[in-house]
Amino acid sequence: MVGGIILETEAYYGQDDPASHAYGGKTPRSEIMFGKPGIAYVYMCYGMYYLLNVVTENEGKPGAVLIRALKPLWGIDIMKRRRNVNLEDRLTDGPGKLTIALDIDIKDNGADIVKGGNRLYISDYKTGGNSLKIIATERIGVKKGEDRPLRFLIQNREV
Repeated sequence: MVGGIILETEAYYGQDDPASHAYGGKTPRSEIMFGKPGIAYVYMCYGMYYLLNVVTENEGKPGAVLIRALKPLWGIDIMKRRRNVNLEDRLTDGPGKLTIALDIDIKDNGADIVKGGNRLYISDYKTGGNSLKIIATERIGVKKGEDRPLRFLIQNREV
């Protein structure tokens, strides 16, 4: 098993968000964003990396959150082999690095990652006093809608 704590995300809120795959309406690529919340939306970026998103809105209304970074906690040696790196703090500090380390690809597209039962799931991980400081900034790597504070991260990545 490999995994960790999500440190950074970006929100894409659908048909009115010019950076969203659902901007302008449903297409074969964005159809999954109109589905049930808690479903994985995995797609290839730049022809090189798979990116993991979680559908967030009610069925029929598109929206998803990109998982950008995570703090590795379980299976760190496996992640190092998959990424061919030895630096733990660089294993999953970007959305493409994260999917390589966790072995996420197109086969995970459509998986229910909240209910579990799959090899890929997200659960509520308690860190104690729940005093994490979340900050919002502009999204990274988007040309339209980049000025919107829809990137959320744990300040200083302290968990």
